[in-house]
Amino acid sequence: MQIDWAALGQVFGVSLVVTVGLVGVFTLGIVGTSRRSAEGAGGDVAAAAPTAAARTGAYACFALCAAAVGYGIYLIVA
Repeated sequence: MQIDWAALGQVFGVSLVVTVGLVGVFTLGIVGTSRRSAEGAGGDVAAAAPTAAARTGAYACFALCAAAVGYGIYLIVA
């Protein structure tokens, strides 16, 4: 039995890059939807809602994650 080490390394490298990238995009989505702490008068800390641009970017990140998962399922089934 022969092992094609180059192909195994290529699969490992691509899966590592895609996994790290997908986790990073999902993290950006979480950060975009999270509340920000804003210091008010007197040192009070209040939670501020994310802006519309941040929410839109976060939803785009989540859509990209969903598309990547859907593509992975497509590759497995096909």
